[in-house]
Amino acid sequence: NATSGRFKSPEEAESTLEAIKAFPMVIKDVQKKKGREAPPRLFDLTSLQVECNKKWGWTADETLRLIQSLYEKKVTTYPRVDTTYLSEDIYPKVPGILRNMTPYTGIIAPLLETKLPKSKKVFDNSKVTDHHAIIPTGQSPSVLVGNERKLYHLIALRFIAAFYPDCKFLSTTVMGEVDKTGFKATGKVIEDLGWRQIYENTPADDAKNDEENSDDRILPDFMVGESGPHEPSLQKRTTQPPKYYTEGTLLRAMESAGKTVEDEELREAMKENGIGRPSTRAAIIETLFKRKYIYRNRKSIMASQAGIDLIASINEELLKSAKLTGLWENKLRRIERGEYSAAEFIQELKVLINQIVINVLSDNSRSKIFVDNAPKKTGGDDTGDGVKVNSDKPTKPRAPRTRKFEQIECPICNQGHILKGKTAFGCSRFREGCTLRLNFTEYPEDLTPAKLKKMLAKKKA
Repeated sequence: NATSGRFKSPEEAESTLEAIKAFPMVIKDVQKKKGREAPPRLFDLTSLQVECNKKWGWTADETLRLIQSLYEKKVTTYPRVDTTYLSEDIYPKVPGILRNMTPYTGIIAPLLETKLPKSKKVFDNSKVTDHHAIIPTGQSPSVLVGNERKLYHLIALRFIAAFYPDCKFLSTTVMGEVDKTGFKATGKVIEDLGWRQIYENTPADDAKNDEENSDDRILPDFMVGESGPHEPSLQKRTTQPPKYYTEGTLLRAMESAGKTVEDEELREAMKENGIGRPSTRAAIIETLFKRKYIYRNRKSIMASQAGIDLIASINEELLKSAKLTGLWENKLRRIERGEYSAAEFIQELKVLINQIVINVLSDNSRSKIFVDNAPKKTGGDDTGDGVKVNSDKPTKPRAPRTRKFEQIECPICNQGHILKGKTAFGCSRFREGCTLRLNFTEYPEDLTPAKLKKMLAKKKA
């Protein structure tokens, strides 16, 4: 790529292209830097659900049901975990587990010839609570069928890879020049496959499934000073909006309360600030599907019109704050460890909820969300949110009947208007000190605005 960066206009790019065509490219500098890539972390439930969604399109709920089945058949350990580490007391048991994994004897044999490494990236008591990462138990997987076998194979390879050496490579940067126009290329040369060799026979990189990028390209062995012909070309690109969530990326977003984090170390540190727990995230997503707030479009998860309307109708930002939910989860975890007072947390919630209730009661928009629960019929285009387009008789939801109590002036302060609460009518200026309260026992909640206005006028008279 040209080191000058983007061109401001197609004409400028074309003129530069024509100007350099006649000149050879000269290699000015070659830099090689040794690098190492550690084996991927062991699976916790979320990372397993993400990987299965990426590889096979399985839903989080489907993966949870399958891994639960593997656990009940005693071929893998407890699944509802949020750690990718093993406790140190597991280390002496690992050789025995590996020996019993007879279907994988070929790739396990080299590991058993020497003492297994005891890496802090695998064994760390401080990162393990009640349960450790998901690993095979050593029991024969012969009882497994269909997708259970695929899932077991994924977990088994990840477990074996954890004890293989790092993958060693050379990161190469090449600087070239064509008639004072600079160019740069980056790439990678694998020196020692290490743990990657156990994935060589798979159709794709099962370990990480990284998308190809320029830093991973294999480059030829360039020499400083060499020159030769080249074929320059132009590339026109446009910026793309963020991709829709898949179930895998949504799980990752829930894990970090909406923050997109690729780095495993940072993701580990943010796990305590997520939405839900590993055992509940699949159920949260399924609940949204059942209530028709979201729907699937192939692998993508889309918001239905009902879901969009729901969020638009909530004026209290805290009620839809992923960050706030993450902070609450963090405090609950700290309470578990005795680092935070439960009484203090409850008091904080009382103050916050009191304010939220006041704000919600003063919202007179009286919005309603319509969800079409009718079974979908063939014919017409499905918008995915339960509404059919181009059908023979398009239906339209009936407009809600609203009761406009805000048209009634407060009989006490004569400045505010009437609000309807859960147990009584009140004044919209309650924050400013207006004391009006009309209990439903005396003023029934099903009163129409006209009848309420008449009763208030009579009472005032």
